[in-house]
Amino acid sequence: MKVNRAHKIRLYPNNVQKTYFKKACGTSRFVYNWGLSLWKVQYELGKKPSAFGLKKEFNTIKNKNFPWISEVTKCASEQAFNNLGTSFKNFFTKKSKYPSYKKKGNRDSFYISNDKFLIKGDKIRIPKLGFVRMREELRFVGKIMSATVSRVADQWYVAISVETEVTSSVFENQEAVGVDLGVKALATLSTGEVVIGPKPHKQLLARLRLLNKSVARKKKGSSNRRKAVLNLSKLHSRIACIRNDTIHKLTTRLSQDFAIIGIEDLNVRGMSKNHCLSRAILDMGWGEFRRQLEYKTGASSSQLVVADRFFPSSKMCSTCGDVLPKLKLSIRTWICSCGEVHDRDINAAINLKKYAVGSTVKACGDGSSGLGKISLSETTVCEAGIKFQSE
Repeated sequence: MKVNRAHKIRLYPNNVQKTYFKKACGTSRFVYNWGLSLWKVQYELGKKPSAFGLKKEFNTIKNKNFPWISEVTKCASEQAFNNLGTSFKNFFTKKSKYPSYKKKGNRDSFYISNDKFLIKGDKIRIPKLGFVRMREELRFVGKIMSATVSRVADQWYVAISVETEVTSSVFENQEAVGVDLGVKALATLSTGEVVIGPKPHKQLLARLRLLNKSVARKKKGSSNRRKAVLNLSKLHSRIACIRNDTIHKLTTRLSQDFAIIGIEDLNVRGMSKNHCLSRAILDMGWGEFRRQLEYKTGASSSQLVVADRFFPSSKMCSTCGDVLPKLKLSIRTWICSCGEVHDRDINAAINLKKYAVGSTVKACGDGSSGLGKISLSETTVCEAGIKFQSE
């Protein structure tokens, strides 16, 4: 099976190369904003604008009106129209909001097609610039598809997309697992393991407030304000890196060690509107956790089962199957009518495991999706090529 994998590597450009990167990012941003403005004008006139039509019109006037665009690779301007078309496509399919104008310094990046750059060891050759030193060599082996150069704070990175071959793994004597996400602990597994999240935003909140105050006190447009904004961006980058590092390690381990993984379909956007828990929820990165699990399970041939949003994982007894009518968030331990004492998070993880196994067995036509005790004996999961032993 072929999958596209991206390797993001830090770059070490000199001052001349940094200037080129800034020009290329500025070109990409300018063309995107130019296309967005013209799209709005054409739409108001009753026309049906398209990314291809805008690109064709831009190419007829760029040499005369915007000669400075030729100073960087043409991929920076060409891909901007593709990105604009994708933005409107996502808007029309209700996957995102209406496209907005890009701002300088906010997610600066530019694209390079696979025939315009060359990887040689720990260096990458960029059109009209030359070789730029990378922190490490490309890890993946396969067909190189594209590269995207981006800036985070004052650091530059290149994300290289590679089409690589992934062999389907056959899991021997490996179990299913249920994962319950929380705000006190990042994840509680049905095995009883509790993964404590780093909570980087909470840990660095005092420093974050101090830097925000420093930015607010500086005069707009001054050098001191730019330095303060840079320091604030570095701290935000550090917080994101700490959070992503923990999530990457956990999701990789789960996708490699377990054949079936059961999680909840959490309404993160709705839950984050709770002013008491929003900071803690977003600090854990639940949405990123699910996103990573989805593509990693596909690459490792393990199977991800997402329980229904209204599945009572916490309120259901994992022993007898009885469901409590109500369970407050403050109650962390409860006793079922059958006499079983449950830890709220571990009980939810066990129920998610049973849900995942039952759903998988039902999908293969080998059994029902009962939510009580499920016993598997030499059950073959057809979709993932996984074999379980009896528990």
